[in-house]
Amino acid sequence: MSRTRPDGAFAHRRIGVAGRLAAAMILYVDYEHASTYLKPHADWLLAARTRISYMLQDVTGHRCLLQRYTDVDEGIIDELGVAAVFISGNGADADAYDPKDLDGLTAIIQSGRTPVFGFCGGFQLLGTALGASLERIGRLADGEEDPHPKYQPGWRKELGYEPVELIGHHPLLDGLDRRPVFRHAHTWELANAPDGFINLARTDVTELQYLAHESLPLAGTQFHPEYWTEEHAAGRRLIANFCDWAGVGRSVGDGAVHE
Repeated sequence: MSRTRPDGAFAHRRIGVAGRLAAAMILYVDYEHASTYLKPHADWLLAARTRISYMLQDVTGHRCLLQRYTDVDEGIIDELGVAAVFISGNGADADAYDPKDLDGLTAIIQSGRTPVFGFCGGFQLLGTALGASLERIGRLADGEEDPHPKYQPGWRKELGYEPVELIGHHPLLDGLDRRPVFRHAHTWELANAPDGFINLARTDVTELQYLAHESLPLAGTQFHPEYWTEEHAAGRRLIANFCDWAGVGRSVGDGAVHE
């Protein structure tokens, strides 16, 4: 478990974690269902997972291990000295998963012992593991134009690089414009925030875009900060903010602040 410092960041009680940060490992969990990797875009998706692993390693300063969701549990956290867990998005519907395959990852989330950040589908898993409900954004009305007919046709959605509106002030939002641009790709959303979470961003389509726990190092976004680009680079800063807030960032490991 963790306690919150006055600046909103966390000081971890796990024995020896501060001393291990310089050589710590982060875990990037591939939350995609096996059926998705049988589809034509599987090679692109696998390449993206690898690229994002390198990007997370670069921004956090820690080695990054890419691991299937079925092979993740609290044992691997302790065995490898994992400092933080990032959960990928997914294309499969939630009911495609065998709940037993998610037990290990769910236990990590529910313990609150290790910092966890969820991207899109990983954000939805984070929320539902802690009691939130998941729902479809909704069907397009009869005659309503579908702006992206090749992606989940007939459903309301967010797709592509679009701005979000930040809400309030929080260490997780440091250095970000009030309407930063991130990649979106979803037709599902959380219907409510789990107990203890605050909402830090919204769009006209989806109200709950960025949730963070008030006293545990748990957070996530409905959008995809991990797909930052040179043109839309806010995702890099957002992830760095999370690592600093959760007590596992570069500024914690070496005493300096890195942008």
